[in-house]
Amino acid sequence: MRDLELRHISLPVEFRETPSGLGTLSGYASVFNRLSQNLGGFVERVDPVAFNKSLADQVPVLARYNHDDNHLLGTSEGGTLTLEVDGTGLRYDVALPDTSSGRDVRELAKRGDLRYSSFAFRTVADDWDFTPEGFPMRTLLAVQLVDVAPVNNPAYRDTTTGLRSLADRLHMEVSEVRDTAPEELRKLLLAPIDSRTDEERAEEERGQGETHPNLSLYRRRLDLSGV
Repeated sequence: MRDLELRHISLPVEFRETPSGLGTLSGYASVFNRLSQNLGGFVERVDPVAFNKSLADQVPVLARYNHDDNHLLGTSEGGTLTLEVDGTGLRYDVALPDTSSGRDVRELAKRGDLRYSSFAFRTVADDWDFTPEGFPMRTLLAVQLVDVAPVNNPAYRDTTTGLRSLADRLHMEVSEVRDTAPEELRKLLLAPIDSRTDEERAEEERGQGETHPNLSLYRRRLDLSGV
């Protein structure tokens, strides 16, 4: 199973009073086609269809304050969390529970202290390209949605999983991807996809190991040159 990834968006969280209960918290957990900040070697955008299958399959989704299991706010299965895709992105509405977490979140939202939303996901399908400036760009094409959350801290968590996707695409190690200049990554990514089996690549490595210590880059350069 793919590792869990977290992303945030800096759009205001909205609080609405309701005739009964503590009120409703709403926000966009994700916005489509907007480039992220630098995620440690790449930027990322979310395709408008990225959540479609997960929502159509009714995969259970949680709403948790700061992604914390101890601060559950609602669930899609319980009907206290609703999710909707529109022209902007993935919108969530959660009916706040009469719990300590629900009351805390209500007060923070009313005061304007909750300024960010976030979503947790596992990647099902992605693609890689480059920005006009030549920086690696990942597009999330399909994801399994795990939770949505109002958060205080907008910092991105560890993004090694995203880099691992690019490394797998290029048959490289994550450390090699980090150490490779964007211009070189662009050449490798635009090269024809390497259709050889792992055994065939291993055989080539055994033959070229002494002469070319950086085997991943050497192998991909062979593809570029048509050897």
